[in-house]
Amino acid sequence: MKRKSSSKKVRGKLKETKEWLKSNRSKDIHMIMDRFKRSLIGYYNYYCITDNTQNVNNFKDKIEYLLFKWLNRRSQRKSFTWDKFILFLNKYPLPSPRIKVNIYELRKEINYIL
Repeated sequence: MKRKSSSKKVRGKLKETKEWLKSNRSKDIHMIMDRFKRSLIGYYNYYCITDNTQNVNNFKDKIEYLLFKWLNRRSQRKSFTWDKFILFLNKYPLPSPRIKVNIYELRKEINYIL
């Protein structure tokens, strides 16, 4: 049985992120990126288990798109093209997901103990 994030929870988190960005897009870019780094690390710590990395990668891609969209709405002219945004992410990288809990390793440890 494969484990994956609840689509309802993912949609809720994306909606919450969108609302936060909408209300805080005019703040300092360092503060926005710091908040997203901390938020993504917490998300990864909770959802990065075996068999769920694809869903977590999709979540990160959607977060990057939201950032691109809302940072472009900071002024009447677009701040970023997609290429400029990629350079921006290279300068202020978001953390990448890694498996935090491998359920197959846990199963081996339990069998070893028994």
